[in-house]
Amino acid sequence: MDKADKLDWSLIQTFLAVAESGSLSEAARQLGITQPTAGRQVRQIEETLNLSLFNRRPRGLALTEAGAALVPHARAMADNMNALGLVAAGRADHLSGPVRITASVATAHHHLPPIIARLRAEEPDIQIELVPSDESENLLYREADIAVRMYRSEQLDIVTAHLGELELGIFAAKAYLDRKGRPRNFGEMFQRDLVGYDRSDRLLRGMRDFGIEAQRDWFGTRCDHHAVYFELIRAGCGIGFAQTSLGESDPSLERLFPEVPIPSLPVWLAAHEAVRATPRVRRVWDALADGMRAHLS
Repeated sequence: MDKADKLDWSLIQTFLAVAESGSLSEAARQLGITQPTAGRQVRQIEETLNLSLFNRRPRGLALTEAGAALVPHARAMADNMNALGLVAAGRADHLSGPVRITASVATAHHHLPPIIARLRAEEPDIQIELVPSDESENLLYREADIAVRMYRSEQLDIVTAHLGELELGIFAAKAYLDRKGRPRNFGEMFQRDLVGYDRSDRLLRGMRDFGIEAQRDWFGTRCDHHAVYFELIRAGCGIGFAQTSLGESDPSLERLFPEVPIPSLPVWLAAHEAVRATPRVRRVWDALADGMRAHLS
């Protein structure tokens, strides 16, 4: 029997994770195993192949020449295993089992809970796993079954649907405006306290595209977590930007300058085409589409 025939998939998966991350601890985190287990599996694959695959360094592991030569083959195996899982998932024919949804933090916080609660009442055998994240989970590798995104996925084999647009507006707490005074025009707004983003430059880029050379230090309060950002506006930290469906439904907030055209956010659903065909995933997809359209223009 060839040496490679003695390798099971878990060893190859660990080798690939360590090769791509350069770290036993990060590979273990990705795979949901302990760092000692990852180390043992690396040693096992090296002993089985009688090859040294990594050079040990103080801050991680670096591939040897032999290890680097194996990476493309390990990655091809990972792609094939993933494709097998996607096809198998697409063949499931029951309205039961888990469906993993990823959505932006703001969408997951403000919009999805009532949609999920209604779905769970109607389909109690479907289990929902919700991942609030402003990162892009990889649908091809089943990090999520369905994504609610503010952009259209361009990956092959991904099915998308444009649900509509999230309208944005300028808002401040009424108590803040009572205290500081309401700006009489758009330009005067910048003489008030502003709530902006911290590390993200999306708001700055948007304002500069609008012809306003905004600087980070214009914003006295900064936060990248969108749900917290909205609460900072509600608490009276200053003037900021929010979804109009949220701001106008909150009696503590006042919308400013509704005539100012602010670019909206597109909302897309995305799923791998094989998984999208699964009845339980299709059922959740339809529930998300129906529920989200109530907040969109």
